[in-house]
Amino acid sequence: MDNWTDAGLVAHRDRLLQALRGYGRVAVAFSGGIDSTVVAQAAQLALGSEAVAVTAVSDSLASGELEEAEALAKQIGIRHRIIRTEEFADPNYLRNNSDRCYFCKSELYGRLSTLLGELGVDTIASGANTDDAGDHRPGMRAASENGVRHPLQECGLGKAEVRALAKAWGLPTWDKPATPCLSSRIAYGEDVTPERVKMIDAAESWLRRRGLVLLRVRYHKGDLARIEVPVESLSDLAAPGVREELTRAFRALGFKYITLDLDGFRSGSMNAVISIESLMPAGR
Repeated sequence: MDNWTDAGLVAHRDRLLQALRGYGRVAVAFSGGIDSTVVAQAAQLALGSEAVAVTAVSDSLASGELEEAEALAKQIGIRHRIIRTEEFADPNYLRNNSDRCYFCKSELYGRLSTLLGELGVDTIASGANTDDAGDHRPGMRAASENGVRHPLQECGLGKAEVRALAKAWGLPTWDKPATPCLSSRIAYGEDVTPERVKMIDAAESWLRRRGLVLLRVRYHKGDLARIEVPVESLSDLAAPGVREELTRAFRALGFKYITLDLDGFRSGSMNAVISIESLMPAGR
């Protein structure tokens, strides 16, 4: 399982394990993404039975993600708990302003906080890494309000170090692209609904069946789909036959307009429309 040949990587590993040992008993907020998987692996090695991975399930979880999280937890050997979150019951979440993620994470971390005794843990740990610090992350405020710890950030580990650790530990998702929740595909100001996230999920699944890995289907006003794929894949989707098949499939899902973004795939592209004022702390 282990492949530790780089002294710097060993130092990163040992620092992460030591940090987690200092948390006491830990519940890892475990999505199955690369960051939380590395934290779960480290927690299992550092704490054994005093660590548990908790995966939240809701309408915003993409198809296959729960099954992948279950398989990863089994491989790691960590205790695994699945809970249901109800962010879709919160009108603040549904109205989809630029702070939507705050309400989602408040629901998640609030539920985890109430389960600390039942889970037999002292601390909640997230998979946030140092590269997340410069992005628009309103969910970090919810984490702070609920006393969540961020061991990757505390150890100075960014995405590159996280992927290297995952590869050395033999985790199969070490090169998995980021998979944010389906609600993040809906343009700010457009209501988040179960129907819309299901449309997005089905559309992205259709593209993956064609062999695409890096992709997003963004939902915009008027049931418009904006498809982001790597620039070199744009011509494949626009090719005769494929284009017609794609538009038929997407219209059958409920999209009225189907567009290809000529800028190609880019993570977090929805944040380009957020005003500077909305990012400023209150009172400034």
